[in-house]
Amino acid sequence: MSDDLLANQNIDGIPLVPEPSQAVLNERQKVDYAEHRRRLIQWGLHFGKDPDRADGYAYETVRVRACRLDAFYRWVWTEKGRYTTAITHEDADAYMRELVYSDSSNTHKANTQKALKMLWKWKAHELNEEPWEPAVTFSNYGGSIKPRDFLTRDERTRLREAALEYGTIPHYNSLTAEERSEWKALLAQRFGKPKSDITRADFDRANGFKIPSMVWTSLDAGLRPVEVGRAKVSWVDVENAVLRIPAEESSKNEDNWVVSLQPRTAEVLRLWLEERQQYEKYADTDALWLTRRGNPYKSYSLSHLLKKLCEVAQIPTENRKMSWYAIRHSVGTYMTHERGLAAAKAQLRHRSERTTLRYDSAPIEDRRSALERMG
Repeated sequence: MSDDLLANQNIDGIPLVPEPSQAVLNERQKVDYAEHRRRLIQWGLHFGKDPDRADGYAYETVRVRACRLDAFYRWVWTEKGRYTTAITHEDADAYMRELVYSDSSNTHKANTQKALKMLWKWKAHELNEEPWEPAVTFSNYGGSIKPRDFLTRDERTRLREAALEYGTIPHYNSLTAEERSEWKALLAQRFGKPKSDITRADFDRANGFKIPSMVWTSLDAGLRPVEVGRAKVSWVDVENAVLRIPAEESSKNEDNWVVSLQPRTAEVLRLWLEERQQYEKYADTDALWLTRRGNPYKSYSLSHLLKKLCEVAQIPTENRKMSWYAIRHSVGTYMTHERGLAAAKAQLRHRSERTTLRYDSAPIEDRRSALERMG
């Protein structure tokens, strides 16, 4: 189907494949996306408000929400690195968390969430999927509610330790020839290369410091997913145990930021910087961390990594909206509790103290101790 035909495909003037999506999809994907959108838009117009009464939303409501949903789908494709219409609850929650820290108005955030709610209303009614209960809610008249999940002090310790254990393998010299062959097969799968090309250097790489440095730095600095992806070698000041984030590279801020790190985190970063020089994919980039495929980390890949780390650390994730922001929320919660709002505001790089106020509540374990003391 030609771009001209697709450009003219619409439902009462609501485009099935808006121009921004046409620019990133191939011809087959455009056809599939157009059909997916057709079903959703028609349902919204005729059934969306009250499916049981066949009462649809107003035209303008559906038109605006269809536009917001197109932006959401394109965000998912970027995060996952591929086209898909199989959108999940986790995708929606990750998008909402991105909105929490965006400079968009509360009205925009609330209206975007309404669009996603319409999407899942359609999925539940037409596709028999589970309804979506957002981890974050927005109001046109107020701020956002704090995401419900963050890591406890004990979980932060266990996650830090799990990062040292995750993905490690026995030392090359400690293995028999048969064991070495088995580990080579595993590393070939992990690194995406033939088993015959696996060398001793790959064994050292498997026990490297990339994951510990990324996790530990996030546990100290409360890095947002986008900041993990943007992080540069030039940010790292090992001698003074700080990150120095320039204004032009900071997320949602206009000032330079100096972010404190623990000495042991600085030491792990030093080891990673030495190790990083050995890898060809870092030769022409200042990126601090890259995925196995040489791409910057994004919310989806970080959430996947966190879930794996939680398995190693035996941190329960059932009935929890666990994402990389759980690390950031724990930094805000405990920094506020230990050193006050000013310290948390600086460490989390907030422009406004109003944003930091979301963390001004006693952690659950402290409230439990208070209850025990109260009798």
